Amino acid sequence: MLDSDSAPRAASAHTTGPGIIAREASPHALQILTTEHWSLLASRQLGYTEAMSRASIFIAALSGAVVALALVAQAADFGDGFVAFALVLLPVVFFLGIATIARLSQVNREEAVWVQGLNRLRHAYLELAPELEPYFVTSRYDDDAGVLRSSIATPRVQTPLQGFIAIPGVVAVLDSVVAGATVGIAALALELGTGVAIAAGAVTVAAALAVSLAFFRRIIAAHRRDMIVRFPTPAGGEESPTDRRSA
Repeated sequence: MLDSDSAPRAASAHTTGPGIIAREASPHALQILTTEHWSLLASRQLGYTEAMSRASIFIAALSGAVVALALVAQAADFGDGFVAFALVLLPVVFFLGIATIARLSQVNREEAVWVQGLNRLRHAYLELAPELEPYFVTSRYDDDAGVLRSSIATPRVQTPLQGFIAIPGVVAVLDSVVAGATVGIAALALELGTGVAIAAGAVTVAAALAVSLAFFRRIIAAHRRDMIVRFPTPAGGEESPTDRRSA
C-alpha cells in the first residue's frame, strides 16, 4: 500500500484517449512511434550494460583485495603490517561498493522510466491495431502495476527477499560484509578481543544492510512520487498471458 505522498501522480490532462490515435494520427505516426520504441530499447541496453560493468568492477576489486590481503597476511604473519594494509585497502573497496550501489539504483530508476515509455508506446500500438492485443505478453499500462508486469515475467512468484536477489541487493550484502570486516580488524588492532571484534563486525554488517534497505526504499518512493500515470491499469487488474491461454 502506497502512502499518499508517494503514490504515482495521474496526468493533469489526457491529450489522447482510446481510439483517438487511430482516428487523428498523421501518416507518419507509426514510423515516429517505432523510432521512439527503438530509442528506448537502446537506452535500456545501455543501462543494462553499465549495470553489469559496474557490478563486475566491484566484484573484481573485491576479489583482488581478498587475494592481496591473503598474500600480505602470509608475509606479515597477521601482524601490524597486515592490519595497516587492511585498514587502508578495505575502506577503498567499501567506497567503491557504495558508489556501485548508488549508480545501480540510478540505473534501475532510469530502467523504470524506459519501461514506462515502452508501455505507453504499446498502448498507442493497440489503439492503432486493437486486434493485436492477444499477441502482447507485456503491459500497455504505465502505472506501477504495468511497469512491474513488463519488467518481471512472473511478478507473483517474487520472494520477500527479492530485493537482495537483484544486483544492487547482492552488492549491498557484499559491501556490508566489507564494512563489518573493516570494523572487526580495527577492533583487533585496538586489542579489544576476538569476541568484541566479531560482535562489532556483525553489528556493522546489520547496520550497513539496514542503511542500504532504507536507501532502496527511498529511491523507490521517490520514483513513485514523481511518476506521472497516463494509462492506469483497470480496476479489475490486467489479464495475464496465462489467463489468455486458458480462456
